[in-house]
Amino acid sequence: MTLTERTEQPAGTRRPALRLRGIRKAYGPVVACDAVDLTVHTGEIHGLLGENGAGKSTLMKILLGLVPRDDGLILHHGRPVAIASPHEAMALGLGMVHQHFSLIGPLTVWENVILGDSGRIDRAEACAQVETIGKRYGLPVDPTTRVDRLSAGERQRVELIKCLRRDPSVLILDEPTSVLTQAESAELFTVLRRLVQTEERAVILISHKLAEITTATDRVTVLRRGRVVFEARTRQTSPQELARQMVGREVSLRAEGAALGLGALPVDGPEGTAAAEPATAPDPAVPATPTTTSEPAALRLRDVTVTVGGITVLDQLNLDVRAGEIVGLYGVEGNGQATLGDLLCGLVVPAAGTVELAGAPVDLTRPGALHRAGLGIVPEDRHRSGVVLDMSVAENLAMKSLGDVSGRMLLSRRKMHAVAQRLAAEFNIVTPSMDTPVRSLSGGNQQRVVLAREMSANPAVLVAAQPTRGLDVGAIEDMYQRLNRAAADGVAVLLISTELEEVMALASRIAVISAGRITGVLPTREATAERLGMLVGGVTG
Repeated sequence: MTLTERTEQPAGTRRPALRLRGIRKAYGPVVACDAVDLTVHTGEIHGLLGENGAGKSTLMKILLGLVPRDDGLILHHGRPVAIASPHEAMALGLGMVHQHFSLIGPLTVWENVILGDSGRIDRAEACAQVETIGKRYGLPVDPTTRVDRLSAGERQRVELIKCLRRDPSVLILDEPTSVLTQAESAELFTVLRRLVQTEERAVILISHKLAEITTATDRVTVLRRGRVVFEARTRQTSPQELARQMVGREVSLRAEGAALGLGALPVDGPEGTAAAEPATAPDPAVPATPTTTSEPAALRLRDVTVTVGGITVLDQLNLDVRAGEIVGLYGVEGNGQATLGDLLCGLVVPAAGTVELAGAPVDLTRPGALHRAGLGIVPEDRHRSGVVLDMSVAENLAMKSLGDVSGRMLLSRRKMHAVAQRLAAEFNIVTPSMDTPVRSLSGGNQQRVVLAREMSANPAVLVAAQPTRGLDVGAIEDMYQRLNRAAADGVAVLLISTELEEVMALASRIAVISAGRITGVLPTREATAERLGMLVGGVTG
């Protein structure tokens, strides 16, 4: 079954699983949800769209009993309900897979899945349940593996299994494909279609990828600034219309289509095939790759090898990035990209090989050495290694430039706030105040905090790992412009992304990674689906 194969039911046979009427929630003067109406039917996938901060998360938190509503009514199969806690939501058959993982790394898969259970725990039975659910829904994962040894895509599978084990009648998925490959995403949507058609469940799909919404859902609702501004049957709308409704203005989808899933160059990975079509030419705004230069590469990795638990994750990896260019590192999730990001964050020390900035080797055993050498990084998981969630916006913006905001002995709050206000204005960071915890900001604004902090140090090299993951169309547009501008200003930009269209839109050269090795590097203008598919599959000839 493909994403577009839907079995239409007569309108009269579909029953509302949930009706939200007049839902309101305010935090002081900020109205997060303003008289929101939403109806979700059994047997349907309902898409929920909106910019970061539009009210989607607040609405779902109300539905799950995590946040009390100020006003409004929730009807569950026609019956008014008061959902005061996650336990009550679970008892009603409401389950959610959150965008950010809630797993405990040192525990195994089966231990994470049964967290919250009471009574006697049977290890064999729990492992069997994980395997059974994995086979039933196409989510294979070893129940005995520690979660911190799994790739991001595998951890997403664990979250899904954990939710499906409780047999929800309404399943809420928040950006479920942000860490999945194209093949994994297609399989997930096949599973969801089977869930709603054969098991009469209802699914709420929250996604910023407009192509996913238009191909995988039956109905769609758009929130903007806490209000419902658009709702329709999905087949009666288009990605362009949905983007316009999300941001309240016309949006160019040519470059932004990369992270929105609107590209036209499919690469299915090692087991897939793709037509040999010429790739789209790079955006003219992207600086051309320097053809001749006497200067050393701004970033050079030579024979970098990293082992984790006895497994070689990066295998003699070699890569150069020159000043003024964007190099896209592309590959299927789980081929070493996350480890490379950790290495460039200073979290991992290689077993062999060197990392050079401007021709000088960097001692990776020294904390902060890469930052001092001129490298800035927007990490893949901003919550894990990009920001400190419970610290303020001002503190997060200042944490890599403490010398600039210090007095004689202590940090100067006045200086810190002045720097934060300047960066917030320059990078369009929307926050109630500089003292607001970063945890309270939308995903797009959290990402802007990271980028503002890194760029304020005037780096010679900027590493952007999955920079648009989980962002809305407006935030994606802003991120693309800033990466292009950084390269135009002479910064060497390494873009690590599993979104091929994103790499095609931004990069002047594409390096393909497979099983921890660079299998090929080619100019974007010479890329074809066939060639990239072979490189992704590890074929270097």
